Amino acid sequence: MTFLSRLLTALFTLLSATRLFALEHPGGMHPASQLDFVRQQVKQKKEPYYTAYLQLLRKADSVLTAPHHALVDFSVPGYYVKPQEHRANSLAIQQDGFSAYACALAWQLSGKRAYAEKALYFLNAWASINKGYSDFDGPLVMSYSGTSLLMAAELVRPFKRWKTAGRQQFAGWVENVYRKAANAIRGRKNNWADWGRMGSLLAACYLDDTAEIAENVRLIKSDLSHKIADDGSMPEETRREKNGIWYTYFSLAPITASCWIVHNATGEDLFTQTPIKKALDYLLYYNQHPQEWKWYKDPNTGKPGATGFWPANLFVAMYGIYGDPAYKAFTQPHEPIIYEQHHFAWTFPSLTPVKLTPSAP
Repeated sequence: MTFLSRLLTALFTLLSATRLFALEHPGGMHPASQLDFVRQQVKQKKEPYYTAYLQLLRKADSVLTAPHHALVDFSVPGYYVKPQEHRANSLAIQQDGFSAYACALAWQLSGKRAYAEKALYFLNAWASINKGYSDFDGPLVMSYSGTSLLMAAELVRPFKRWKTAGRQQFAGWVENVYRKAANAIRGRKNNWADWGRMGSLLAACYLDDTAEIAENVRLIKSDLSHKIADDGSMPEETRREKNGIWYTYFSLAPITASCWIVHNATGEDLFTQTPIKKALDYLLYYNQHPQEWKWYKDPNTGKPGATGFWPANLFVAMYGIYGDPAYKAFTQPHEPIIYEQHHFAWTFPSLTPVKLTPSAP
């Protein structure tokens, strides 16, 4: 190796360690192959992508003048203790996270600079103002709503107007606040763990932390047999009385998103190696036949609404993985779907399809 090549290698290593520039990232929720495919579909005005794209732009346009709501202390009391305060306090990161994510994706697909700048506005606000989280549900809501900020940040990494100081400050927030929250709950038994692992994976991808990616993969594999029973039910979630179907969805959304992130980051397929499909089929059947749900009489089910339709958003995404016609039959009358409520896993599933093979979806 020549002196110049050794010098360049050392410089690359130093810059990588200090994260002074954006590395190429194979992980995250939106790999380059997916974005390239969507751009091509939009250019040709193919459906449902073109209508979903216009739907995204309307969302992004609606927040271009919106103020941020970043808090120094993101304090969220337990939902079943103080539900109104829980909802009100959670809105800060939920509104800003969705806005940042919508704008970042709109920039990637349209190239319009105003979208990237607005996404950075929200990212920089949280990175510079927020110092932590508190109260019983603080780490949970930070984890399941903050996923949107991490996904937005990955999408705008190539934006050259994101200054070095801003990049470093955001990376510091990810490492010292967001990942701390996610890692604090990823060892739990129920959906808390699932959101913690998804958040931790997004943080690890953003920070180029391969050891943490591997640890989250280990955790996912370690307890799926506990989470998913032989019949496809999820015991930790079905016990939630009237909301058992909702919580089954609320667990499967981050589990499947985590598997997608793992596939993008490592190439490993956790979808077909695990009983996830069995749990998805169980959820779909009982959301359509709630009168047969044996765990509680008259359970809540997902229905179309102004801010999204669970679990349809999940099944739009999972049709790309499993190709099950029952999934398509359930979702097609309602597409394109955007899900913009209080958590962010499968938010723009109709626009950004997923598929395990390298070829376009």
